[in-house]
Amino acid sequence: MRKPKALGLVSGGLDSTLALLIVRDLLGCEVRAIHFYTGFCITESQRRRGIAGKDGKVKPNEALAAGARLGIEVEMIDISDQGYLDVIANPKYGYGANANPCIDCRIDMFVRARQILEEWGGDFVFTGEVLGQRPKSQRRSTLWVIERDSGLQGRLLRPLSAKLLPPTQAEIEGLIDREKLFAISGRSRKEQMALAEKFGLTEYPQPAGGCCYLTDEAFARKFFDILDHRPERRIERDEIPLLATGRHFRISPAVKLIVSRTEGENFQLRRYTDGRYLVQARDVPGPLALVEGEPTWEEMVLISRIVGRYGKGRDRAKLVVVWEKEGGKDELVIDPRIEDSAIDEYRI
Repeated sequence: MRKPKALGLVSGGLDSTLALLIVRDLLGCEVRAIHFYTGFCITESQRRRGIAGKDGKVKPNEALAAGARLGIEVEMIDISDQGYLDVIANPKYGYGANANPCIDCRIDMFVRARQILEEWGGDFVFTGEVLGQRPKSQRRSTLWVIERDSGLQGRLLRPLSAKLLPPTQAEIEGLIDREKLFAISGRSRKEQMALAEKFGLTEYPQPAGGCCYLTDEAFARKFFDILDHRPERRIERDEIPLLATGRHFRISPAVKLIVSRTEGENFQLRRYTDGRYLVQARDVPGPLALVEGEPTWEEMVLISRIVGRYGKGRDRAKLVVVWEKEGGKDELVIDPRIEDSAIDEYRI
């Protein structure tokens, strides 16, 4: 009998690591592992921007690290293109508690995985999903919707919960042994940890919970603010890192302000000045700010006061604030002594 070819979606967590081991070692399949980068993973986004954790170290990519531990090369595939962003902005199945369109996100990933599978000549796709572990995307009915809408009917194996789900085509045809699969469900990780011990797996990340920016309430407010102020409900790729950076203020329907909170964010904002105003106080330490849109004179004064409020010159009666855009420069002299209550009405 020929060796089955299986394409695995790997996150680097315990469940997907176990799925890799089951499919490779217990089922005896030829495994190809991929990891999709969406632009919304908190740890990967921070890693790419060189942002260190509390221990002062930049975290490695967990999927690549898991693959290295198992001796499996994991392919990193960037799917943060406009097609994916349009799915996120206009999800057929709606959002979770915040801006997380988990069902539509999974469908988009599996559509891409199916295309890779078919080009490769593989037999099935597999994941570390566990029935009932996540309230929105891992219900029994939802798992079926994702399989159907992605075009992977009968070709999507979830080895940790497979015995609780209908058999895949590979099981029916005898390519893989259903008896070597598992019947794990729910949010407890006891069975997975016991299985990890059997495999001799001692090193794996603890569940992060909310690794996706879209599940974060503050991020979601900024995300929806962009969509709500655009008739076409469209978000651009370079806006995603900005949503995770700085304080955001909606000055008017056409004008938005982003003010940095740290020196590191100053550096980040400088990377996104194309088509935006760069604003900062002159002669005193303070934040950088980006302004999107074309503000009126009154809005420029308000923005300058907000920027001044967050810098070292906040107690001065007069402060010079510099506006720069595409080689042009203007200076405004303002009074930065503005009450927090006057700022809060614009805060997103």
